[in-house]
Amino acid sequence: MIDKEKKEKIEKQDKAELIEKISGFIQRNRLVFLACMIGAVVALVAFITVTIVLQSLTVKSMSQLEALNQRYETLRFDIADTSKDADVQALLHDLTTFASGHKGYASARAHVIAAAVQSDKKNWAEAEKAWAAAALAAKDTYLEPVAIYNQAIALEEQNNTQGAIDLFIKAVAFTGFPGASRAQFNIGRLQERLNKEAAIEAYRSVISKWPNDEVWTSLAESRLIALGLK
Repeated sequence: MIDKEKKEKIEKQDKAELIEKISGFIQRNRLVFLACMIGAVVALVAFITVTIVLQSLTVKSMSQLEALNQRYETLRFDIADTSKDADVQALLHDLTTFASGHKGYASARAHVIAAAVQSDKKNWAEAEKAWAAAALAAKDTYLEPVAIYNQAIALEEQNNTQGAIDLFIKAVAFTGFPGASRAQFNIGRLQERLNKEAAIEAYRSVISKWPNDEVWTSLAESRLIALGLK
């Protein structure tokens, strides 16, 4: 009986320690989540439940991800320094290896870090590929629309306006995506380059669907005024 109680106590302690590590990991890595994303995406953290993370990550993979992310954090401010190229390439290689050896959230997080590295380097084609891989690995999770949104940003940086619009539309379609109003505004912003009527429709959609959004609804109204429609 004593051994059973002792075992249960140890298991509870181990679980509590793991939960604490997960919470700390999420907090320390929030800037990577938002590398190309809007500040509002911080709200997505609320969607990450301990149960989901416990099911998708082992203590070992968490530790490996933490180590990879720490390497990125060490490099990120000097990432443009050519003397760091070997370290950057080694990190990207290890991230690819980790991602290919894992599934789900763990794989997606590795792709997210790789995307952040490529974005910092302004290697937008590679960043787009990494975000696409992250979206695929994170399918049906909170991270999927975040990755798709960032993939759209990477396409825009490559002057692929229509491709970016298509991905923003895809991101908007996700239920509960906190960045949806900005993605919809971006659709209007990009459509101004291609189709004025489509831009107007996109801005009106921001106003009708998110009437209480003080930022993007206000900006959409401003754009309609600028277009001479309000």
